[in-house]
Formats: sequence, structure tokens, C-alpha cells
Amino acid sequence: MGDSTLPGLSTASMLTSDGVRLDADVWTPIGGKGPWPVLLMRQAYGRRLGSALCYAHPAWYASHGFLVVIQDVRGRGSSEGLFKAFEHEARDGVEAIAWAASLPGANGRVGLYGFSYQGTNQLLAAAGRPPALGAMAPAMIGWDMATDWASEDGATRLASNVGWGIQMAAGTAQHQCRQDAWDELFAASRSVPVNGCAPGRPPVLERWRSLGHYHDWLEREDGDPYWDAVSPSRHAAALREIATPTLFVAGWFDTHLPGTLAAYDVLAGSGASLLIGPWTHFPWDRCVGDRDFGPDATSPVDRAQVRFFKRWLSGTADDAPDPRLRVFDMGACRWRDAEAWPQAFTVLHLTGSGRASIDNEDGALNPTPVATETVDYIVHDPWRPAPSVGGAFGTPPGPVNRDVVDRRSDVMTFTTKPLETSMALLGSVEAELTLVSDCGAFDIACTLSTIGDDGRVLQIAEGYRSVANHSNGERVRVSLRRTCATLVAGTRLRLSVAAASFPAYPVNPGTGQRPIDAEAADAGLITIGVVTGGGHGSRLRLAESAEQESE
Repeated sequence: MGDSTLPGLSTASMLTSDGVRLDADVWTPIGGKGPWPVLLMRQAYGRRLGSALCYAHPAWYASHGFLVVIQDVRGRGSSEGLFKAFEHEARDGVEAIAWAASLPGANGRVGLYGFSYQGTNQLLAAAGRPPALGAMAPAMIGWDMATDWASEDGATRLASNVGWGIQMAAGTAQHQCRQDAWDELFAASRSVPVNGCAPGRPPVLERWRSLGHYHDWLEREDGDPYWDAVSPSRHAAALREIATPTLFVAGWFDTHLPGTLAAYDVLAGSGASLLIGPWTHFPWDRCVGDRDFGPDATSPVDRAQVRFFKRWLSGTADDAPDPRLRVFDMGACRWRDAEAWPQAFTVLHLTGSGRASIDNEDGALNPTPVATETVDYIVHDPWRPAPSVGGAFGTPPGPVNRDVVDRRSDVMTFTTKPLETSMALLGSVEAELTLVSDCGAFDIACTLSTIGDDGRVLQIAEGYRSVANHSNGERVRVSLRRTCATLVAGTRLRLSVAAASFPAYPVNPGTGQRPIDAEAADAGLITIGVVTGGGHGSRLRLAESAEQESE
């Protein structure tokens, strides 16, 4: 069979304070002479994966002068113990950092890297003040797990929670050699089961609920003490105080963008920096959805991390520190630098004649409001809810032409005239919608898109909100995700408004019941009207910035 040992690879194990063995791969620079700084990734999906679907392989990082340690977290891979999503990562992480710093060939300084689960657990460990931790690079993370991972703006994420819940339960089944459970969970993962009579409670997860976290997340409200153990946000004060050098990485179309931005906003005052590409959760490539963003969009993260970690772990980097904000401009297809999010806003007012759901050229976005008040209506039919398309949660994700969806009669569209001059968007987007409805509970999905000369309608920001106890005429604020796009003259902007985005989010039944708990049979027709014009019409707020090109 031959020698299966990979060059530079060895394995090592540690014991936690409660006697659980955790196993790791250790990648040593070939032909180099230590001691070396350590890069530690704590993996929930099998250490040999090494998150190579986004990053260069661990051997590449080792070739740049790091001792790279990829550890299976508790209850994953060959590590012992019971996996409980995020619950052990704070204590285990602190102990793993100390252990990695003492490995043969280590210089005693540790950096943490990894994305998603592997990014979130960095912050949980850092809050424990491990002395050997010198820097970290959390990518695409959760900050408050109840409000920016399990849900968004009060709306539970359906498809992503179900899909990830199945995956993590399958991992536990595999670790426990539960072949029957693994077989069924694996089969379900090939087509995420969100179309049943109780979409939020798929039978496969009900049967194997003891293997995963899904029901813990489903059944606990925000404020439950459970979230304290799994949310980095609960340790914000400690993280600000210790001020570990931190490089956040995000994607404009990443499912976890709100969590990453929330963490950066809290830690920016402690010197954290942020890099945002035009990417989905993975991969981090130039081609995203229906767009090719050009060669500059190919991930610079690996080289940025090498510079970052060399600066803080060994003091060998000779270039200037990275900018506070480096973001990819999805209009100009280049990187832009900034010191802070801009606070200047442009306001566009929604205008309609009552046919914005029938004629997608009827509704308008204007710099000034019209005097006459009009109401544009949609009827939400739960039998055929408006679908998720593109963005962070559609299939495929990214900027995907949504022209066909915008032509549905349950989607209202409001579009600018072709811009006379360029507009540089950077930062917050918020829809302030004055609404009327025949139900006090409903959902609102908002999508901001650009329309170019080719007629394609491509997303640049999206937001979703569940509304309860609404009174007619109240203004509902929907925070869309931040964005960056320089729009050239001739481009049009469009705001699309719907009452669903299924299966990204569960269908709101209109009864006041939590949508994730509702059965399909509970849902009814809902009429929603957007008030435009007059003194209290709806509007869109867009953050603008002067352009600055990165070097």
C-alpha cells in the first residue's frame, strides 16, 4: 500500500482538565529550524479537513514558518467526549491554547484561525484570557447565537438551521457509531426537509433530537441563560479589555455576516480590523452567483493572515498594519479602505400608483416624496410563498438574477430612474416602511438590487423581519445587510418587498404564533399594504461614502 504518512505531518493529543482526550494534526515546517509561532484551528468537522474549502492547506501555512495545529474539538473526529455545540469551547479552547504553546518546536505564542464554527470558538476561548494567545483571525462567525445565527431580526432561519442541525447530529451519530441514525440523517442532508406539514420540526430531527443542538436552539428564547455559554457576545467586556489583535473576515453574501459585523463593531475600538469580500459562506472565489467579480475578488485571506500572524506572533512582518476596514466594492470590482463606517445617508422615497405588485416598473424610488398618499398591496398566499433567491440563503447564493421573482404578483418593486451620476454605497441600508395589514402578525422581506444595461436584477443587500402586534399605519424598520457598491451612471436601484422568503425563513401563519412553530395548515392569506407618499410614506436610507481605493 505504500507509506501514507504526509510530509511534515504528525499527531499529538492532550487531556482536558476533566480527563477528555483531544487529538490533533501537527504540521511542521519542512527543513526549517524552530522555534515557530503556532497557528491553532479547533475543528468541528474533522481535523484532516483543515477548512481547506476556504483556506490554503495547513501545509501551506506551515511552509511560511508556522507550527500548524488542527485539533478535533470534543466529541468530533477521534477526540473523546460528547459534542455539545459551542458549550465546551470556552474552557477547552483555553486549555488547548496552553497545550499548543508548549508543543516541541513552538515559540510559546499562539494564533487562532478558522471560519464559521472554527471562528466563533476563537472568541469563546479568547474571553478566558489565555496568556499564550497572541492574535486571532475569526472568519464568518456568530456573535450572539440567538439573534444572529439561529435567527435574524426576530425571524428564525429555517433552511440553514435545519440543514446545519442535520449535519451536526450526523456527526454525533458517526462519532457514537450509530449507523442507523447516520444513514437517515445523511439521506436527509441531500435534500433538506423543510417542505413538510411542520416545516420547523422535520421528522428526521424529531427522531434523533438527542444527537444534536437543534431543539435546544428551537425551544429557547433570547435571554435564556443557555445562550450565555455559547455566545461570544456575553463576553464582550472581557474581549474589549484584553484587546487581542483580531482580524475579522466576512463575506457580503455570507449567512453569518450580521454576527461578524456585530463582533467587529464591539471590538473595533480595541484595534480589531475587518476584511469583507464578495463571497458566500464558502467558497471565497471571484465567481459568486451570476457574477464574476474579477481577479481581485479571488481570496487574499491566506496571505493577509500570514502577514497578520507574523506581525503579532513573531514580529517579522515589515509592512504597514492592515487598514481598519478593507472591503470589496461590488460595483467597481476592487478593494476599498476606510477607517470607519460612514454616517452620511441618502434617502429615497417609495412612490407608487397602486400597481407596484403587478407592473415592476410602476413603483419608484425618488429623491423627494410625492404629496399624494397611495397604498400598494400584495396578497401573501402560504400555498405559494415568495421564494428565497440568491443573497445569503438562496440556492445558489450570491447575486442571482431575481427578475422572474420580482415579476410575481406577491412582490412589490420600487425602482429608481437611471442614475445621472455615480453613487458610492458603503455601510448600512434600512427600509422604513409604513404598513397596513389585515393581520397583526406578518413577515417582511426586503431586497436591494442593481439593474444594469443587461437588465439583470442582482442583489447587493437583503433584510428580513418578523412583525408582531402591528397596528395599521405603524412604520416598520427592516435593517438590510450592509453593502459596498459604487454604482455608475445609468445604473438603477430597486427595492423589492415581499411577505416571505421561503425556505430561508418559515412562513408566517398570521396568527401570532411563532412562525417556526407553526404547521403549514395554520397559515392563512395575509394582505399587506405599503404606504407611499404623503407625510408618512415609506422610504429607503442608504449610507454613502467618498471612494478610496486600496493599494
